[in-house]
Amino acid sequence: QVQLVESGGGLVQAGGSLRLSCSASGRAFSSSATAWFRQVSGKERTFVAAIAWSAIPTYYADSVKGRFTIPRDNAKNTVNLQRNSLQPEDTAVYYCAADTPCRLPSRAAGEYDYWGQGTQVTVSS
Repeated sequence: QVQLVESGGGLVQAGGSLRLSCSASGRAFSSSATAWFRQVSGKERTFVAAIAWSAIPTYYADSVKGRFTIPRDNAKNTVNLQRNSLQPEDTAVYYCAADTPCRLPSRAAGEYDYWGQGTQVTVSS
């Protein structure tokens, strides 16, 4: 069993940076692919970035490639989402998700078994 807690959300101006953190409990986390998704009210949850348990490979949505990175620290049971050059269209609730152990990361939300409660990020223009 893995429990995930996101933190770091808030209000930021366009062009700014913000780091989200996902802290996990459970021994399986260090062996699990982890991803970030985001959701705008009334729309489907969309893929942002994913990272394998070994930190390689990583995957990014085209809309965030070059602006976001997804580092992880298995010793601390954390996966972060470093976001630079934020734009108003990055406004959403951001969710951390983890898979069952030893699987490659996926871009599909349905592949993930564990989810955090989400953290709101608002980018003002």
